[in-house]
Amino acid sequence: MRRIRTPRAVFSALLVSGALVAAGSLPSAAAGTDAPAAGKPASDGVLSAMQRDFGLSKQEAEARLSAEKHAAGTEKKARRAAGPAYAGSWFDADTKKLTVAVADSRKTAAVRATGATVELVDRSAKKLDAITKRIDALDAPTGVSSWRADWKTNRVVVEVRENRRRDNDVEDFLAKARRAGPLTVRTTEHSPTTYAAGTVGGDPYYTGNVRCSIGFSVQGGFVTAGHCGGAGQSVSGWDGSHIGTFQGSSFPDNDYAWVNVGSGWWTVPVVLGWGTVSDQLVRGSAEAPVGASICRSGSTSHWHCGTVLAKNETVNYSQGAVHQMTKTNACAEGGDSGGSFISGDQAQGVTSGGWGDCTGGGETWYQPINEILGRYGLTLHTA
Repeated sequence: MRRIRTPRAVFSALLVSGALVAAGSLPSAAAGTDAPAAGKPASDGVLSAMQRDFGLSKQEAEARLSAEKHAAGTEKKARRAAGPAYAGSWFDADTKKLTVAVADSRKTAAVRATGATVELVDRSAKKLDAITKRIDALDAPTGVSSWRADWKTNRVVVEVRENRRRDNDVEDFLAKARRAGPLTVRTTEHSPTTYAAGTVGGDPYYTGNVRCSIGFSVQGGFVTAGHCGGAGQSVSGWDGSHIGTFQGSSFPDNDYAWVNVGSGWWTVPVVLGWGTVSDQLVRGSAEAPVGASICRSGSTSHWHCGTVLAKNETVNYSQGAVHQMTKTNACAEGGDSGGSFISGDQAQGVTSGGWGDCTGGGETWYQPINEILGRYGLTLHTA
């Protein structure tokens, strides 16, 4: 049996959600988890982080999570009621209401009956997605940051670097993109980058000289970011011992991967709070709506919360475009790549990249967990 560290170091060895632990250390790790009490929407750790990052009271944080959970259930019913006319949805944290956009007036009554607020629009989500796919086929220059179907405006939004807006290659890209469908161009001062980091101190997992963070435990391994390593690459843990190898990896185009686990290591369904908050058990992967709160755990910046800003966004990294990403304003830093995004006790995705840091703030994108599970036929390890 491998020698283990003190309980605090064992928490560090868990790295991030999905939490790998060395053989023999599971009791210490399990003792650190914080399951929500009966009737509570999340653990005290999650509620504490939301109070810090959103400026809420404990009661306000509980009310928001409860409303978001209700909205997630309403969204599923509304999507079924709208059928092909579904055009997106978003949650308003102030009103605690879910709005569902519908592209067919004949469906509004059925959608409203689910409890959602209805907004009638011109284009369905399917039509917006078709426009973004046509843009995906273009060769995007580095001056273009991202593009997505924006449900609130019912148009496709393309973000470009403010200081590159008049570049010939950017203008040419936008001219071609406009031929794909209705377009709104917005400028930004930032360019997205991935959150991998060189080998530094802390509690990472390593692929060569790259440090990343574990996402979520799955049966037989864990999921993480694809830019952290390619299929067949060896992975070592906090103590330098062998964990497993990348069994599948995709980057760019996607940014996801999974690693098998062996050599005396196993998985537990935990997202680490890193001593800032209590650890959170993972109980499922129900998708949170746009506007919902979300928290992120990683081996560099640890635990931070934010809001889901947009879904199905294409992010144009210097290495190439990555599709179907979710944007948040939860901060992240180098080494956080692959780490977990969680809403309440529901897994959401693995950290890909973004801009900014946890001192000045920024935006971060994640690859949705259910897409990763479906791609590799994996089963999420849940409590």
